[in-house]
Amino acid sequence: MTSRNSHRLRPATIIAALALALSGSALPASAAPPSPTDPPTLTQQSAAGSLKDLVGGKSVVGETSPIHDPALVIDDDGTWYVYSTGLVNRENGGTIQTWSSSDEGTTWEYRGTVWDEIPAWIDERYSDGVLPENLWAPEIYEHDGTYYLYYSASRFGGNNSLTALATNTTLDPEDPDYAWVDQGLVVDSPATGLDPANPGKTFNAIDAGIVEDADGNPYMSIGSFWYGIFLVPLEWPSGKPVENWQSQTVNIADRFLPGNPIEAPYILHRDGYYYLFTSFDFCCRGADSTYKIAVARSTSVTGPYLDKEGRDMARGGGSILMESHGAMNGLGGQSVSGDHLAFHYYDAGNAAAPYLPTLGLQKLGWEDGWPTVDQTVDLPELVTTPRDVKAREGHKATFLASATGTPEPVAVWESSDDDGATWQPADVTQRAKRDHRGTYISIAQVGKAPASSDGRLYRATFSNAHGAVTTDPVELSVWTKPGKPGKPGKPGK
Repeated sequence: MTSRNSHRLRPATIIAALALALSGSALPASAAPPSPTDPPTLTQQSAAGSLKDLVGGKSVVGETSPIHDPALVIDDDGTWYVYSTGLVNRENGGTIQTWSSSDEGTTWEYRGTVWDEIPAWIDERYSDGVLPENLWAPEIYEHDGTYYLYYSASRFGGNNSLTALATNTTLDPEDPDYAWVDQGLVVDSPATGLDPANPGKTFNAIDAGIVEDADGNPYMSIGSFWYGIFLVPLEWPSGKPVENWQSQTVNIADRFLPGNPIEAPYILHRDGYYYLFTSFDFCCRGADSTYKIAVARSTSVTGPYLDKEGRDMARGGGSILMESHGAMNGLGGQSVSGDHLAFHYYDAGNAAAPYLPTLGLQKLGWEDGWPTVDQTVDLPELVTTPRDVKAREGHKATFLASATGTPEPVAVWESSDDDGATWQPADVTQRAKRDHRGTYISIAQVGKAPASSDGRLYRATFSNAHGAVTTDPVELSVWTKPGKPGKPGKPGK
């Protein structure tokens, strides 16, 4: 059965999430801390995506953690979706989670899980011991009107793993045709027959990423630690490996370091090159996470993938694209949709629960045939603060505030009816502008101010991944026409 619930989960899970995030034991790239919790009231955004993204970090708000191994897809209708690793201990079923944004990736909403429980055949597969706690590392790929969802299951610390497949005709949970149909096993490990010259070579069957070559032939990059990253030929419409796939599988990336810390491959085909993004080093250790994103490229989907210095990624190469900076620690588990790179990081700036895995986005730039990012860190600073506003009943009331910061901050407006004792998301329409100096300007408008909003307080918080700043409260005064209830003929207060 498909779960379409977008309910929020127990507040206690944030404690468990924090414990996992701060623990010294390494989880696999796809083992996420537990559930989304009630977001702070600051994380509500009403602005449509009215500004073109700048190259560099994209600030996000809403329900953005815990998200691990995000698979980003921008649908044809403009909706952004992220699929992420399920919750540990089978909380909420332990299956793949979904998130969506209707304002071009700025505000995110938790949309539930693809199923209510892990498929029974997976439990049967692991019935000789510990059952998988959750499903890992999703990948979404669309072909000929069908969405292919690849996901993994495993036991922590080994390569007794599998990647499986589900299909759907829509990503919209509100569509009556929305249903993820499990298609069963794709590959499992340990696999044999991958390299006649090295019979012991194998991969860990998690972290699938799908790419098509110039002729439309699909391939799956896959692997975590062990002998690194492999490329498995698939076929449409099944989305599963071709016959005798083992003999056609290629080892495309290997660290040649103790433990071989490389995983989460994703290949992007762009302008005649195939770009292989991978995660290096170790995730899931909170402040001690060393995860980072590396890249190499090839003119052939099967490699060799060479970095900027010409080193083969199958021989230990790879150019570092992104690593820890500011409050963003241990970046990895990446995917790419269009020119947007999605990844998770461990948020050092989360005062309530530091180092929860959180959704990160970067708008990629391209220079000399290589992707670029901007890791500049500038905390938000206020430039213009809002002023008290007087408005006639039933008329518009407008507040304006502005700030600088890198990445460009997002403004969230709140209101209070009890003199600032408590705050809630403001019922406003927000427009965003950017001036020639790079100042982000937020204009919040109350559409038809009711008399009941007289004396209501408003404030704005500007935030990016590294910090936030909040304006002082200002007051809305509403006056009514003569002869009507309220304060006839004069401004209130």
